[in-house]
Amino acid sequence: MKQHFVHFLSPGTFVAEETRKAIHAWDVDAAVELAKGIKERHGATPYGFQFSTRERGPDDLDSKETARSGTYYLGGRIETLEEIEERNDPREDILRRNMRCNGWDRVVVNDNSWRWTQPLRARDVVLDVQMQTPK
Repeated sequence: MKQHFVHFLSPGTFVAEETRKAIHAWDVDAAVELAKGIKERHGATPYGFQFSTRERGPDDLDSKETARSGTYYLGGRIETLEEIEERNDPREDILRRNMRCNGWDRVVVNDNSWRWTQPLRARDVVLDVQMQTPK
């Protein structure tokens, strides 16, 4: 038995809010459409999503995750450590320190609902989509 899921990630208070939905395949276009209907606490809407696949064999009591994608960001802008350091904005002091300490050379900043900044990893994709900003 095999089932695919899409995990929508939205800004949360300390960590991302997550909504998981079953999906027929790792279909980016279908996931983007589903994202338009997701709303979390405080009006937060998804900044991105990941796909996963869970499988269970005939002798398995429960399923296990067998695959997970990188994060697909629903728009946003990519910023480098160099650009952020050049700006030297005091409000970004913690971001600069986190980037240096963790070896992140790029982040993606998404403003679909609440501003959310995440490291941009090798398997991540920033989609060229414009999500409707909640009113």
